[in-house]
Amino acid sequence: MSDDHGSIFDGLTGGDSAQWAFGTDFEDPLAGVDTTVPEGVGCAELAAYCLMLGDDALIMSQRLTEWCSRAPDLEEDIALANVALDLLGQARLLLARAAAADPGVAPALPQGSPVPPEDALAFFRDAGQFRNVWLAEVENGDFAHVVVRLLLFSTARLALLERLSASADTVLAAVAAKGVKEVSYHRDWAGRWFLTLAQGTEESRRKLDAALDELWPLLAELVTAHPVELTLADAGVAVDPAALRADVDAVLGQVFAVSGVPRPAGEGEPGGGRDGGHTPALAGLLADMQSVARAHPAGRW
Repeated sequence: MSDDHGSIFDGLTGGDSAQWAFGTDFEDPLAGVDTTVPEGVGCAELAAYCLMLGDDALIMSQRLTEWCSRAPDLEEDIALANVALDLLGQARLLLARAAAADPGVAPALPQGSPVPPEDALAFFRDAGQFRNVWLAEVENGDFAHVVVRLLLFSTARLALLERLSASADTVLAAVAAKGVKEVSYHRDWAGRWFLTLAQGTEESRRKLDAALDELWPLLAELVTAHPVELTLADAGVAVDPAALRADVDAVLGQVFAVSGVPRPAGEGEPGGGRDGGHTPALAGLLADMQSVARAHPAGRW
């Protein structure tokens, strides 16, 4: 504490705490952005699409944060934390966009609650209300598991964001343009580690093969179209994920070829995440992620 200020942080900021995590004046992430829904586009459909992409990023981010202090060395620990933060930033913008397009998607909270819509969507929905793919939610395994999961997820997401940067929705286009730079790094990090594990020891290769066998079938959900995606793709707002398959296969094929890893057989079947059907793992993840917010629903952070 300081004699002149309420806390040492006040001394550092001149009394403006808005930039600090303990501040209570966080700005609307879409402040100053044109959030008008494109003509001819349904508000409910746009909100649903933003929830799909936002939930993918949010749940994947949460799984990656569980790796804090567990990675093989400090550099990789920090790398995974930074990937998680990138995805969390994308999730915040996409969930805020969902609520701006259709305020009814956000859970109802007590009148006067300080919780912004994007936080309400993150912390006050139950598992059946989430729209993320199963690949993002399954429980963590070993280091090879996180490498394979991130490689599959980021390869598909990068192909999506590259196309989504031309979206007729200005918010989605802006989020995608920034996300391309971030997810390019995520994919490259995972690709380098995939090669390292594949050509490392017998044990590292065994674990990589086991992770690929488990996670490969879950890729299908990221490259299979949902009716909402098809409707918005026709309107120039969304991307048909089925159109991503060739690019995803090409990138992964290069990684497999260089690493000497055979492409897994079969394609898998899409899970039910886009319609709120999830594995038991999601409920446990949400119990941890939402516990503080639900215990203090009127809290300011």
